[in-house]
Amino acid sequence: MKKYNWGMIGTGWIAHEMADALKAVNGEIYGVSNMNVEKMAKFAQEKGIQHQYSNPTDMINDPNVDVIYIATPHTFHYQYIKEALNAGKHVFCEKAITVNAEQFDEVQNLAKKKNLILTEGFTLLHMPLYQQVKQLISDGKIGQVKLVQVNFGSLKDYDPKNRFFNKELAGGALLDIGGYATAFARSFLSKQPTNILTTVKYFETGVDEQSGIILKNDDEQMAVMALSMRAKQPKRGVISGTKGYIEISNYPRATEADITYTADAHTQTTDKIVVGSDDKALQYEVTDMQKYIDNGHDDGQLALSHDVAHILNDVRNDWGMKYPFE
Repeated sequence: MKKYNWGMIGTGWIAHEMADALKAVNGEIYGVSNMNVEKMAKFAQEKGIQHQYSNPTDMINDPNVDVIYIATPHTFHYQYIKEALNAGKHVFCEKAITVNAEQFDEVQNLAKKKNLILTEGFTLLHMPLYQQVKQLISDGKIGQVKLVQVNFGSLKDYDPKNRFFNKELAGGALLDIGGYATAFARSFLSKQPTNILTTVKYFETGVDEQSGIILKNDDEQMAVMALSMRAKQPKRGVISGTKGYIEISNYPRATEADITYTADAHTQTTDKIVVGSDDKALQYEVTDMQKYIDNGHDDGQLALSHDVAHILNDVRNDWGMKYPFE
């Protein structure tokens, strides 16, 4: 596999994890950019990065950079994705890749036009476990999938000034953690949902604090999701079929799946799949991204991100919630 030069925009906690993953896979990171020069210098020294750019545009336009990694607040993703794609760079962007479906469709079309790889940072799409789970379902082991249930709850400190609760920065549970739940649900539905029922509780700043979401597609499959930002929940997903169900805990970085087979209404047997390592989740992302570039396609990853972006957009439209900049 060819080695690619990555440039990182952002130096927050997820960027720290990604820097470690990039070093583990590639041995080094080409460059980093942050308008806060002091934070950037500290990050570069800690991660052993030689090239620093106080202006992201300078890094994006550096001919030595192959891949731009974006780990800024959501509201900056769209502009940096467009700038990077127009500069001929592949892009790996943390979720939520854009704040609405209109932005997503534009950057998706731009990536296609430029023949570049654009990927969203959903760890669950890269964990080895899911390949085996999907194969098990494809083989008919749990019968016809009828229902997907998925929870994600974070207990964020009460701080109305934090970005998680800042409407100007597209804060709230839906874009911060809802993408993971939606990506899980969509991964096990045969078609994109066409019907949505949802209700929301708002935080005092106007962002969504918690919500319940029910999705249904034309195959009559349903997904039920519960999201919260001020109440902890287990990160738990369940795929239920006519012959059994699969339970996956810590599903964003899952390494285990518990299977219960229900041959009939009275008989149950169990099995377990264990594969992968949760501390290598971002290494799997890096490896897959570079494989996508090598192969010239992403195995449908961006198409799934498209469906997630449109589901999240439809949910917000149902709530009637808009961000101030929209």
